[in-house]
This record gives sequence, C-alpha cells and structure tokens, in this order.
Amino acid sequence: MSLPAAELSRARYGGRARYGREALHAEWTKLRTVASTGWLLLGAAVLTVAVSTAADAGATCLSTGCQADPAKLSLTGVQAGQAIVVIIAVLVVSNEYSTGMIRITLTAMPRRLTVLAAKAVLVAGLVLVAGAVAALESVLAGRLILPGPVLRAASGSVLYLVLIALLSLGIATAVRESAVAIGLVLGLLYVFPVVTSVAGNQHWQRHLEQIGPMTAGLYIQATANLGSLPLTPWQGLGVLALWAAGALIIGALIFRFRDA
Repeated sequence: MSLPAAELSRARYGGRARYGREALHAEWTKLRTVASTGWLLLGAAVLTVAVSTAADAGATCLSTGCQADPAKLSLTGVQAGQAIVVIIAVLVVSNEYSTGMIRITLTAMPRRLTVLAAKAVLVAGLVLVAGAVAALESVLAGRLILPGPVLRAASGSVLYLVLIALLSLGIATAVRESAVAIGLVLGLLYVFPVVTSVAGNQHWQRHLEQIGPMTAGLYIQATANLGSLPLTPWQGLGVLALWAAGALIIGALIFRFRDA
C-alpha cells in the first residue's frame, strides 16, 4: 500500500534534513581537524585589529576633530584581514582537490550541492565569529561607542567578510586550484580601485565604484558624508552580495556537472 502524500512528503523532507546534517557534520570534522583553519581565522582577526589600531594611532586630528570618518578609520583593518579570509575559503575547497580527498567525499556524500552548501554554511559561520570579534575589538580600539551608525558599520563589516568568504568559495569551486582561485579573487577585489584611480572621467569613476565588489561593499563602513557616496551603505553591501551569489551559482553548476 502506498504512503499518503503527506507522509511521503514528510519522509522525503526528513531524509533531506538528515542528509544535510550528515554533510554538515562531515565538513565540520574535516575543518576542525585541519590545524591551519584555526590559525588562519586567528590570523585574520589579529591582522584586522592590528591594522585598524595602527590606522587609529596614525590618524591626523585637528581641533575640530578627525578629518577621516572615525568608524571607517577604526575598521580599516578589514581590508587587510579579508586577504586571509580569501585564503581560508579557497583552501576549504582546493585542499580536497589537491589531496584527492574530494573523491572520497563525493563517494560518501554523492549529493554535490548539499556538500557545497555545507561548506558554505560552515565557512560563513566561522568567518562570522572571527569577523565579529575583530570588528568589535577594532571599534573598541578606536574608542568608539556603538550608536546606530557605528553599529551598522561594525556589523556590516562582519557581513562584508562573510560575503568575501562566500565569493571566494564559489570561485575556488569553479577553478579548483588554490593559487589561481586566490589570484582571481584578490584581482577581482583590487582591480576596480586601481582602474578607478586611473580613470580620468568622473562619470566612469562613479560607475566603477558602484560595481566593484570591494569598493561598493565597503560603503557599509561609512558613517559620515553619506550623501556623497555613489550608493547607500546597504546598497553597496548588496552589490557584493550579488557578486558572491553569482560566484556560488557558477561554482555550484560546475561542481554539479564536472567530474571530480
């Protein structure tokens, strides 16, 4: 006798949920048993705080106050810490390909998109924790309290790092090679500011700033002169989210249909 539709649906949902939990557990086991993961997360947090503290110490202040946006200045280290975040996310994928472990993973967990989703959830979670610690320490080092704008800048910086990690994960899934993936991500992040700085046309400069994943994403840190920005802080973070989503979709499609 066939199962009623409702029971069949619940059984299927329960099976998918159980499979997802198993994939998360397997990926978590791999991540926590690799010593470099913890050290790199610690390094990202320490570098972020160190650079932010140095930027605060070197700020030029007049009698009327600091010339720079204080929140953005206190979170300057995010631009340095993101490089380590890129490495963390890339290695989550590329290490398995370089060692051949990916074949074992896909033999045990043949649902490839579930495996990739588990990697994305764990990477995002780990970067979220490390980024939150780094952002809070950076703000405190700048002797800032957390009113609305500063809280938005700090929490937005954490989300920025999470999106950078997901962007990196997507690109690494597509290209597999560590050096190539890291080079592509860093190039994508820094090419827009470089091109913008040499572009003579202000109209094109503004558009390049609007579409660049790093330039747009870091608008979330701004708390002063918001009207002069090409995008609002949350719109800028939304641009980075689109880059991350696009990279994950492309990576997922390639991962789904290409041989391991």
